[in-house]
Amino acid sequence: MVEKMTDRILKAMETPALIRNICTSAHIDHGKTTFSDNLIAGAGMMSEELAGKALQLDFHEDEQARGITIDAANVSMVHEFERKEYLINLIDTPGHVDFGGDVTRAMRAIDGTILLVDSVEGVMPQTETVLRQALKERVKPVLFINKVDRLIKELKLSPEQMQERLLKIITHVNKLIGEIADDDYKKEWQVDVNKGSVAFGSAFHNWAVSFPFMQENKITFKDIIDFYGSDNEDSLKELAKKAPLHLVVLNMVIKNHPDPVASQTYRIPKIWHGDVDSELGKSLLSADPNGPVAFVCTKIVYDKHAGEVAAGRLFSGTLREGEDIYMIMGKKQVRVQQISVYNGAKRETVASAPAGNIVGIVGLKGIFSGETVSSDSEMEPFEEIKHIFEPVVTKAIEAKNPSDLPKLVEVLRQVNKEDPTVVIQINEETGEHLMSGMGELHLEVIENRIKTEKNVEVQTSPPIVVYRETVTKESGEFEGKSPNKHNKFYIKVAPLDDALADLLKKGDIPSVRFKKKETEYWQKLEAAGMESKVSRKVRATFNGNMLFDMTRGIVHIGEVIEMVLDAFKDVMTYGPIGREPCTKVAVYLMDTKLHEDAIHRGPAQVLPAVRESLRGAMLNAVPVIFEPLQVLQIEAIVDYMGNLSKLVQNRRGQLLDMQQEGNQLTVKAKMPVGEMFGLTSDLRSATEGRGHFYVSDQLFEKLPMELQGKLAEKIRQRKGLKLVNGVAMSA
Repeated sequence: MVEKMTDRILKAMETPALIRNICTSAHIDHGKTTFSDNLIAGAGMMSEELAGKALQLDFHEDEQARGITIDAANVSMVHEFERKEYLINLIDTPGHVDFGGDVTRAMRAIDGTILLVDSVEGVMPQTETVLRQALKERVKPVLFINKVDRLIKELKLSPEQMQERLLKIITHVNKLIGEIADDDYKKEWQVDVNKGSVAFGSAFHNWAVSFPFMQENKITFKDIIDFYGSDNEDSLKELAKKAPLHLVVLNMVIKNHPDPVASQTYRIPKIWHGDVDSELGKSLLSADPNGPVAFVCTKIVYDKHAGEVAAGRLFSGTLREGEDIYMIMGKKQVRVQQISVYNGAKRETVASAPAGNIVGIVGLKGIFSGETVSSDSEMEPFEEIKHIFEPVVTKAIEAKNPSDLPKLVEVLRQVNKEDPTVVIQINEETGEHLMSGMGELHLEVIENRIKTEKNVEVQTSPPIVVYRETVTKESGEFEGKSPNKHNKFYIKVAPLDDALADLLKKGDIPSVRFKKKETEYWQKLEAAGMESKVSRKVRATFNGNMLFDMTRGIVHIGEVIEMVLDAFKDVMTYGPIGREPCTKVAVYLMDTKLHEDAIHRGPAQVLPAVRESLRGAMLNAVPVIFEPLQVLQIEAIVDYMGNLSKLVQNRRGQLLDMQQEGNQLTVKAKMPVGEMFGLTSDLRSATEGRGHFYVSDQLFEKLPMELQGKLAEKIRQRKGLKLVNGVAMSA
C-alpha cells in the first residue's frame, strides 16, 4: 500500500499543475488535527474508523496527552479530481499562540491555507493571527467552518438560524482579509460561498458540504439536521458517506488554491529580493525544474537514524541525491545524502524531487530554519522568516548531573534548531544556560521534551521576563577609540519614530543589511514620513532598530562598514542598562577617522570602538526599560464581572473593553507579562473554573518610572553585572 502511494506521489510530483501545497490554520481547539485525520483517511492512508480519533499528525506523546498540536507535521497524499490525480502536500499547524512560530514557518512553504473556524465560537484572536501570518506571506485562504454539529445538537438552531450564524462568520473573515491583505488581493481573495471557497461540516463526524456540492447532490441544511435528529451513529455514518469531508474539502482546495507555478509568480517578489530578471529570478517565478536549485528550510526534525532532516519548499530546480549545494547564510558547501517525501511521522525516500514540492533533505549539517540552500553560491537569500510574537519569558536551565553538561549544551543547540522561536544563550565561561520562549507553556513543553525525548535530567529556575531597552531623547555625539588609538568613531542615537517602528514590527521592512539599491524599502520608509535623502542613508535594520551611515567622503568606509553593523547588532542584542535587547533606537554613524593601513583597522580594533561609542551615546540619551505586555481576551459568564476587574487591576493590568452577549462576558485587557505567572489558576479560582483567556497581541511599553531603578538593579544583580550608578534612569 505504501509502495503504491509513494509511486502515485512520485508521478504527480513531476507535473506542477497537479500539485497543491497547503496547510491547516486555526485558533486552538477548532479541530485542525481531527480534520487532517479525515483527509489522510480519505486518501486511503489510514482507517476511516480511526479518523478523528487517531490524531495521526500529533505523533509526539505530549501532544496526545495535552490534546493540542505543538509541532507542525507534514504529509503528502494523492486525491483524484476530474479523472486526474493531484498531489496534496499538507502541513498541520498548531493553534496555541505559544507555538505560533511553527505556523509562520509553515506559511513560507505553502501556497494556500484552509482556515478552520468553530461554528459556535466564531473568529477568535488566534484565527486573526494565523490569517495575518498567511496573508503576510501571500498565502491564499479558503474557509472551513467546523463543528456545525454543535449548532444542531447544542444550540438547536433552525436551518435559517444556522445560515445566519455561518454568514456572520464568513463576513467577519472577509472583513479581516480586506483589512490585512496586500491591496491587489483584498477583493480577489475574499472567500465566497457561491464560488465554493467556503465549506461547512464536522471533522469529528467526518462530513462536509459546500454550496456547489449541495447543489450537485441535492442536499440541504434541513437534510443535515434530519440526519442528527435520530441521534444514532448509523445515520451519522450515512451522512459521512453521502458528504465525505475529504472529497468536499480537497475538491475545494484544487479548485481554489493555486499550483506552485501560479503562486510563485506573485509570492517570489514578496519573499525574495534578488533580481527577478536574472536566470535564477526567472526560474523562481516559473518554478522551473531545469533551473538552479533554490530551497528554503522551514523546519528541522532530529531523526535517531538519519540525524538532522531539513524540511522545506523547493522553489526552483531539481534536487538529486549526492548533489553538492550551498547553504547561503551558513556560507558552506554540503552534500544531499537523502531526499524524502512525507507521510505523517514517516518519511519515504526518493531519488530526486522537482521544483514546487515540499520535501525533507538529509545531509545539510549545520542548517537552521529560514536558511536558503542553492546550487548558486552567490544567490540572494530569501527574506528572513519574521515571527509575529517575540520570546518574552526566560528560564535558566542546568543539568542535574554535572557529567550531563556537554550533552545538555548539544541538546539546547538542537532545540534551538528545531524551534527557532526558542532563543538559547549558552555561556561557556559561567556555565549559565538561558532558554527564552513565547510563554510559560512553551518553555514547559521544551523542558519536558528535553527530559523525556532527549533523556537529559534538568532543573530550571522560576520563569523571568525578557525586557527591552530604549532611549527617550537624542544624545550628543560620542567618540569611541580603537584599542590601538588609531581609529575613531563618532555616533549619536535618538528614539526611532513610531511610524518607522511600526514598519519594522509588522515586518514590512525585515531585519536586513541594505544593499546599494533598495528602492522598495526606500519607498516604504518615505511613505512613513522619512525624507528621501535620509532613507538613502539607512544601512541596516535589526530587531526594531535602525542604523544610518551619515559619513561623507570616508575613503575606507566600505571596508569597515560590515564590522560597524556587527557591533550595532551586538549592542542592540545586549543593551547598556541590563544587557537586555534594545528596541526603537535610531543609531547614526556621524563620522569616523580611520588608519590608512588595513592591518590597523581589523575587527579587534573596530568592534570595541563602535561598541564603546554606541553604549556611551545610549547612556547619554536617557535610556529606559520597556516591559512586555500581552493583550488578552478573557471569557467568562457575567456573574464574575467584578472578580475579573479585580483580577486584572491587581496585576497592574488595564481593562480595554467589555462586551456582553446574553450571559457570556468577553473582556479585553492589557497585562504586563511579569504579572501573568500563575494567571491560569487565579482565573480559575476567580471564575470557579468557568473562565479562560487567549493572547491576541503582544507589545512593549515603558515600565512605570518608580519601578525603573529597582528593576535595573535587580536585572544587573541577576546577571552578575557591576551595579552602575551612572545609568540615567529618569526621563
